[in-house]
Amino acid sequence: MSAISAKEVKALRDRTGAGMMAAKAALTESEGDAEKAIEILRARGEASAAKRAGREVHEGTVQTYIHPGGQYGALVEIDCETDFVARSDAFVQFARDLALHIAAAAPVALSEDDVPAEDREREVRIATEQAADRPENVRAKIVEGKLGKYLDEVVLMRQKHVNEDKYNGQTIEQLRAKLAADTGENVVVRRFARFAVGE
Repeated sequence: MSAISAKEVKALRDRTGAGMMAAKAALTESEGDAEKAIEILRARGEASAAKRAGREVHEGTVQTYIHPGGQYGALVEIDCETDFVARSDAFVQFARDLALHIAAAAPVALSEDDVPAEDREREVRIATEQAADRPENVRAKIVEGKLGKYLDEVVLMRQKHVNEDKYNGQTIEQLRAKLAADTGENVVVRRFARFAVGE
């Protein structure tokens, strides 16, 4: 089967409101069948989470992580709809684990839209140069793949949680979507900051 295109992922996201990685995983699992992918997303609670995505979030928590030795740390704000969920163990633990992840993984941006245009352009230029000796019909795919890999490394929501034993290689977006499904509320990673001595 051919690779899932960005256009197919976007179409599924538009229909379900699921996160990009969840939509891509569902399409891969369903071998490109959009209807089956929707069923997969609904079964995982990720499609229904989309309906909550537009709801107002006025509650939440701010959590921190300071690495032993005090050389670096992180601060993160996670928002939800009710103070009941904001005070729940699962919600607070997610925020704490996310602060730890941010301190360790040093993301550059919260979402793809937050990646500076000049950084994207630089990565595209580098990938284009690296693909120059490849057949012309595959160069665009190579560039797209390298840009995607770069975004996986620097965008918080696309990163896999650093605690792979606990989270089985799931991305931050997948963990956020699961928490939203489990709590029945819109869960938003609002902002973060990472600090390191000397930076």
